[in-house]
Amino acid sequence: MNTRIRGILVAALALLGSAAAQAVTLPGPVVSAQWLSQHQNEVNIVDVRSDPASFAKAPVFTTDKGTKSLATLGGHIPGALLLDFGKARVARTIDGREIKLMLPDQETFQALMRGIGVKAGKPTVIVPEGASGADMDMAARVYWSMKVYGDDHLALLDGGTTGWLQQGLAFDTTPAAAGDGDWAATAPRMKYVASSKDVAKAIGTGVQIVDARPMPFYVGLAKKPDVAKAGHIKGAVNLPPDLRTASTGGTEHYLSPAQYSAIFKHLDIKTGKPSITYCNTGHLAAGAWFVLSEVMKNPNTRLYDGSMYEWTTEQRPVVSLP
Repeated sequence: MNTRIRGILVAALALLGSAAAQAVTLPGPVVSAQWLSQHQNEVNIVDVRSDPASFAKAPVFTTDKGTKSLATLGGHIPGALLLDFGKARVARTIDGREIKLMLPDQETFQALMRGIGVKAGKPTVIVPEGASGADMDMAARVYWSMKVYGDDHLALLDGGTTGWLQQGLAFDTTPAAAGDGDWAATAPRMKYVASSKDVAKAIGTGVQIVDARPMPFYVGLAKKPDVAKAGHIKGAVNLPPDLRTASTGGTEHYLSPAQYSAIFKHLDIKTGKPSITYCNTGHLAAGAWFVLSEVMKNPNTRLYDGSMYEWTTEQRPVVSLP
C-alpha cells in the first residue's frame, strides 16, 4: 500500500471515528430531562453552579399532603461535570481600563473546560441550577462562551437540576474530581460578540439593541454598584428576565417560539433584526441572546460582553428618567 493511499485511509477512519462520537443528535438548543436521561452517556453534561458546594450535598425534599417536592438543591445528574460559574468570567484590560466579569481568552477558557473534563467529539448539554431565571442565564452564558470558541453542538437542559430532581430522576452526590478533557477552543468567533464601539455605531441604525435587565434598571429607577449611571443605552428595547422563562412548580422553563413571538410584539422586538443584547455585566444578556439567537434562530445576534459596566466606565451616554 503506497503512502498516499495509506494517508487517505487514515483520514477516512478519523472522519468515521468523529462521526461515531457525534452520533447522537441534539433535538434543539433546549433539551428535556427525559431526553437527557436517555442519552446521558453520549454527551458532556456541564453542571453550572453559583454554589459549587451544593454539587456534592444531598438534596432536601419535603412532603406535603403526600406530594414530595424539592426544598433545597443538592446533588447532580450522574456523570455531570461541575463548572463553578465564578471561574467562567475574568477581568480583562480594554483600552487601558480593567473590566470585570468578561469572557476569558481562548487559552484560559479551553483550560477551564478541559480541567472539568469536557471531551471533544461529544455534544454538550449545559445544566443550570434551574430554580430562577438568573440560573438559566448563567447556563446561557456558558453556552454563549462555548459557541464563541467554536462549538456548535450545544443545548441547555430545560428546568436544570431542579427540574431533574423534581421529576424523581436519579442523582449523585459524588464530589467533583479533576478532569482530563480534550475539548478544543477555536479562535473567537466575533460574530457573536459586540464591543462598546460596535454598540455605539449601532445606535440609530437598523441594529436592534436589547436591554436584558428588569424594567427598573432599564428606566433608571435602580442600578447595580458596578454601573456608574442608571438608565439604558439610547434606542434600546427592554426584554426583562421574567418574560424569558416561566416558573412551574419552582422550576424555570423556556417558552415556545410562538409564545416568544407573541411577547415580542408587545415589546416591539423584531425577531429577524440584527441585534445586540446587553445587561449590567453580560450575565442576563446571555439569556436574551440565547432566546433570540438560538430559540428564535436569529444568527445575527451578538452579546455586548462589557454591558453597562463597561459602557458607563467609559462615560458613554445613557437615557434615564428625569
